[in-house]
Amino acid sequence: MARALIVGGFLAVIFWVFSIVDVSVQPAERHRGVSKGIWVLIVVLLPVLGGILWFALGRRRQGDTRTTLSLHPDDDPEALRRMSTAEQDERIRQMEQDERIRQLEEELARLDDETDGADPRS
Repeated sequence: MARALIVGGFLAVIFWVFSIVDVSVQPAERHRGVSKGIWVLIVVLLPVLGGILWFALGRRRQGDTRTTLSLHPDDDPEALRRMSTAEQDERIRQMEQDERIRQLEEELARLDDETDGADPRS
């Protein structure tokens, strides 16, 4: 029984050190949830549990897409840029539509004039 405890303790220490090193060497953009420094503290202060939390929740895998905090549109410059572009596109579409309506009205007026000038009795 004592051997199992010693081996288990030794494996726990190895896992703990490995977790600390892994948290420390990962670039900051590969940390999920909280900052890199907080993850180091979690792993150091909670030896085995912190390592499990790090590998299960905190470490972003290579293929994971980065999730960002959602900002309100007025706080996000990219959203403002997209909205501005969408508004400009809508204005252009509206101007084109107005021009097409004007052309159709002119054509209709011309056709009305042609039919008014013709003698319906002939």
